[in-house]
Amino acid sequence: MQEGNNYRDDVYSKPVRAGKRTYFFDVKSTRGNDLFMTITESKRTGSAESGNVNYEKHKIFLYKEDFEKFIEGLQETIEYIRQKQMDAPSSSTIEHSADDEFNSL
Repeated sequence: MQEGNNYRDDVYSKPVRAGKRTYFFDVKSTRGNDLFMTITESKRTGSAESGNVNYEKHKIFLYKEDFEKFIEGLQETIEYIRQKQMDAPSSSTIEHSADDEFNSL
């Protein structure tokens, strides 16, 4: 167990690589054995050539009682973006790229 954290174990982890970013979907266990999810976006900054490689991270904690509302909000937002992309005149490259990103969700 890590000092200062209210969780005991990493139970499951699913990394998703998407261009310059990697998303981690991690399931963790609390001291009371309740499960929750963390979603982490990790983006590499700097370059190996310069010897200055760092990672910028953003994390969301998602608890099981919030799963349904979170999924509803996420699906509604994705559908909104898809609809706006179809309505807006754009190149086929942009449409193809957006579809690839959304279909990976």
